[in-house]
Amino acid sequence: MRVHKKTQDFYQISLKLILKNNVGQILILKAVDDGSFAGFYDLPGGRVDTDEFRTDLMEVVKREVREEIGNVKFIVKGKPVAVGRHLLLKKSGSRQKDVHVLYVFFEAEYLGGETEISREHESYQWVRLQEIELDKFFTFGILEGVKMYLKK
Repeated sequence: MRVHKKTQDFYQISLKLILKNNVGQILILKAVDDGSFAGFYDLPGGRVDTDEFRTDLMEVVKREVREEIGNVKFIVKGKPVAVGRHLLLKKSGSRQKDVHVLYVFFEAEYLGGETEISREHESYQWVRLQEIELDKFFTFGILEGVKMYLKK
């Protein structure tokens, strides 16, 4: 009998916020047309950098959120609430191979501050997840994570 040798996968980790305001809406970010989410929305947050291995994950979340939506005030509500997986396909020149990303979603309460989006997104809006067609707004790992979050 031949035994198939398994190869472990390697993932980049991306920390995402499900940022809720006081009326139950979450902040979603419209992706730019030339990115991996073109035509869809993203959530605030991003990947853990190489030099952040020993950095508290909440500090990484704060850095990423600040980079993407400015100096808004929020409180993260403890432990992760969902996960999702995303495949970034190899592009000629910029990536030598496909990249697997594991999203870890945290719920947070929006406390205030002006939203100033980065160049990674073209606009933002506040929505109630229960009132939108999720697969028209989200794709890949964000869609997977939002669906998991709604089942909690």
